[in-house]
Amino acid sequence: MAKDIIHAAVKNALVKDGWTIVADPYPLQYAEFSLRADLAAERISSVDSVLRRIIVEVKSFVGFSFIHQFQQAIGQYTMYRDAIELNALDYEIYLAISDEAFQDNFHQTAVQNSIHRHDLKLVVVDIDKEQVLTWIS
Repeated sequence: MAKDIIHAAVKNALVKDGWTIVADPYPLQYAEFSLRADLAAERISSVDSVLRRIIVEVKSFVGFSFIHQFQQAIGQYTMYRDAIELNALDYEIYLAISDEAFQDNFHQTAVQNSIHRHDLKLVVVDIDKEQVLTWIS
């Protein structure tokens, strides 16, 4: 599958934020399905010196229908989270989005409700500056 148009910018932003990319893409096995999340990264927390590991699914949300793309993103995110849990992997999963997509679409009530109901964790990235703006857990 082709990489999202903001993939490289998100990857660079994570590296600038202190993460080491350990896989691009990251293979996940979910029962009989072989899945491929966009990125896996890790870093030592500066607060408690604990190794943190994340899997990141990158979505630009450019195209005709935001809601259709959001539905697909929730499905992917949920399957990846299930695969992480079923395989007892020590990873958290995040959906990486541009600050533009966040400002344009992620403040809508329906989207906020879905984020909370599905416990989506987000990383918002300034694509032009290749900089992580915020982590939303």
